Amino acid sequence: MSRSRPVSGCQEITFGSAYVVDDSGEVALEDYAREVTRARDVELVRTADDPRRVAGLHLCGLEVVPAPGLRADVEDFARDLDALAGGGGGLGWS
Repeated sequence: MSRSRPVSGCQEITFGSAYVVDDSGEVALEDYAREVTRARDVELVRTADDPRRVAGLHLCGLEVVPAPGLRADVEDFARDLDALAGGGGGLGWS
């Protein structure tokens, strides 16, 4: 599986913002997305201008398209990882 060679059942989740995700966060985000979406494979989609930032996910091996609420949940997890990595996402009001 690769974004450059997608197979059937692939889907992109594009985040509203890009989030800083460190190496351990990358593994956690891919595992979390794989579990909640039941995707066979997950690959982070990084921004071109800053490879530390994740703009979304490429999911392969899906049987159904993830519902909007599930997509939002995965993005919330990425936002939490950003706050832990010091990406500045934080709580917004703090």
